[in-house]
Amino acid sequence: MTTLNPTLARVLKRLHYPLDVIPTCVCWYVAYPLSLRHLEEMMAERGIPVDHSTVHRWAIKVLPVLEKAFRRNKRTVGRSWRMDETYIKVRGQWKYLYRAVDKEGNTVDFLLRAHRDKAAARRYFEKAIDQNGEPETVTIDKSGANLAALDALNAARETPIKIRQNKYLNNVVEQDHRAIKRRTRPMLGFKDFCCARILLSGIDMHMIAKGQMEDRGVGYTRAEQFYSLAA
Repeated sequence: MTTLNPTLARVLKRLHYPLDVIPTCVCWYVAYPLSLRHLEEMMAERGIPVDHSTVHRWAIKVLPVLEKAFRRNKRTVGRSWRMDETYIKVRGQWKYLYRAVDKEGNTVDFLLRAHRDKAAARRYFEKAIDQNGEPETVTIDKSGANLAALDALNAARETPIKIRQNKYLNNVVEQDHRAIKRRTRPMLGFKDFCCARILLSGIDMHMIAKGQMEDRGVGYTRAEQFYSLAA
């Protein structure tokens, strides 16, 4: 990796490790069900002594930069969304990860919130719309909070978003949550809300595996697409 994103270069300059090692560890950590100690052992087998806590610090510093680069290269999603929230444990308490996919299963957006209520749901929809444009239809489950949030958004719109409450149609997003849970399970919960938010943003970059990143016909592998975010 000869050239780096200028912002990432400033971050990595102070970390005193080979430039290829850091993105590799961060990529493996968020892409596969590995613990930090697994990564410590894997690097040691390759002759690179890295403490597990160091890998965690790398992830916290590097992932916000990579996520920002990914969003610039994210493919447009469809306008029919399926939205739901799932549970994530932070400091021994359940928090709520709001997520949506389009009808093709492509991830629309995600947001970790401390509470499951109208305000949290509305903040999620505002973020998702700001990043991805307005949907024509949003399918939700029987949650009153999600319905109230959409009703509040529609009250300020000339063309309202069509709302469907259908648990069967929402199975696609509930199934999609499994990829997140499979990755977070080895982490045994998060110790800090801010760290959880950053790491989850990296984990949800499994959008790359779904083919949601523009590679402009280059034909990169999934790993090469991830590493290209650092350039």
